[in-house]
Amino acid sequence: MTGSRSATMIAVSCLLLPLGCAAENTINVGYSERPPYMIPMADGAPSGLTGAPTAKAFKTAGIPVVWHNVPTNRQLIMVHDASALNCAVGWFWTAERDGFAKFTKPIYRDKDWMVLANAALAARGDTTLRALLQRPETRILVKDNYSYGTELDKLLAPRSASLAISTAASGKMVQSIAKGVVDMMFVSEDEGHYIMAHHPSEQTRNLRLLHFKDMPHGPERHIMCSKAVPDDVINRLNKAITLK
Repeated sequence: MTGSRSATMIAVSCLLLPLGCAAENTINVGYSERPPYMIPMADGAPSGLTGAPTAKAFKTAGIPVVWHNVPTNRQLIMVHDASALNCAVGWFWTAERDGFAKFTKPIYRDKDWMVLANAALAARGDTTLRALLQRPETRILVKDNYSYGTELDKLLAPRSASLAISTAASGKMVQSIAKGVVDMMFVSEDEGHYIMAHHPSEQTRNLRLLHFKDMPHGPERHIMCSKAVPDDVINRLNKAITLK
């Protein structure tokens, strides 16, 4: 993001917020485009299932922000920086992350996990997730440095050496499954149905959404901030977050 663009974003944010910007420092907030969770708007702020409540919380709390549409690994670098006022949108709490970050109250609660699979894997007819994961030939695609929640992370741990790890955007990962480069990835119910409804038909005709009776429920998503972000900012965001 260029200096002039950043300045414009700060100015826009200040105009939208109930409190003036001069009295406090601006928070840099990272997110990555990932419908239906985060969809960039014309002013750079995110909309979507996690983007909209985050933008609303900062606005309601009167906290000036600059939005950065950046890859997830870049967001982690931002939050790891204990000297900078940085946050990231829609992250799961984990014990490891709790060591370097602060978390708000949940901004969104996922529905059940699902498996997005290519047609060949779906045709195997596995009836449980454990049966699927026990097949050594199953090629599982995961996002680099992601957590899939405590339960799924534990199930994937024994296969960590054989997982296909991607730094690509979600759309590229979906392409890999549709082309048969890998067999499956985990998606939330919301994301899975969005993919099947909005991705090109040449992809979706080779994709299947699978739900298993032993599939874990989806975790809660939070705003994750660096340790430099004051507790007062976290408290103000918590008061502005409306998820019950």
